Amino acid sequence: MAIGKWIGGWFGWISSGSVLGALAGFAIGSFFDAFAERSQQREESRFSEQEEEEPKDGRNDFLFSLMVLSAHVIQADGKIMHSEMELLRQFLRNSFGEQAAKEGNEIILKLFEYRKQRGEGEWQRNITEACREMTFHMSHENRLQLLAFLCGIAKADGRVDEKEVQVLHSIATLLSISPEAVSQMLHLDGESLDDAYAVLGIRKEATDEEVRKAYRQMAIKHHPDRVATLGEDVKAAATKKFQQINDAKERIFKARGMK
Repeated sequence: MAIGKWIGGWFGWISSGSVLGALAGFAIGSFFDAFAERSQQREESRFSEQEEEEPKDGRNDFLFSLMVLSAHVIQADGKIMHSEMELLRQFLRNSFGEQAAKEGNEIILKLFEYRKQRGEGEWQRNITEACREMTFHMSHENRLQLLAFLCGIAKADGRVDEKEVQVLHSIATLLSISPEAVSQMLHLDGESLDDAYAVLGIRKEATDEEVRKAYRQMAIKHHPDRVATLGEDVKAAATKKFQQINDAKERIFKARGMK
């Protein structure tokens, strides 16, 4: 399945004056030109299939938003790391196939070029406005999963630069998510007790009841069923994150002798 499958359906929620729409036009116009050259029969078949199978309720806006903000995070520390690019390609490969991974890579490169051509000021203004559009169109749970994916990109090269943390905090704020969520998500892969407390967003001095309350809140906000409409690939990522939250809770419970 090519990436054009979801791009084709994505424009349904974008108004003509949208910043995301403008970025999409810059980044993917050439792909639509290529699709138009295919036979009419194949085009009709592909779009008919899209109408039958394309996931609704936020799938398309989530995916292109992921592309735009991934470009922003990947360049946060001034370096474009292979490991970060590969994480994004792997997600597209698993979701849509090898062709989608190649096309997605080209889209990211075009977004990098857009930033270079238009300048840092305009890019930052566009990111701000794009996040506002995402906040309007996407549920809080979907935005949380988007932020979790971006934190994964920042961690892909084995270290998280302070500039990446600053960009993630900025994105979280623009998406109407507490910046504290960034720290929680960056510690998900950690195995220490300190990491566990960071995941739940509490201090070591917290009472047992505060620990239970923090876990319940995290479990409710990050339950994978809340992003089921985004597709099985996104739900699988959310399920992994949910298990990591449970693992953090278990480490704290064990250390405290809680049940």
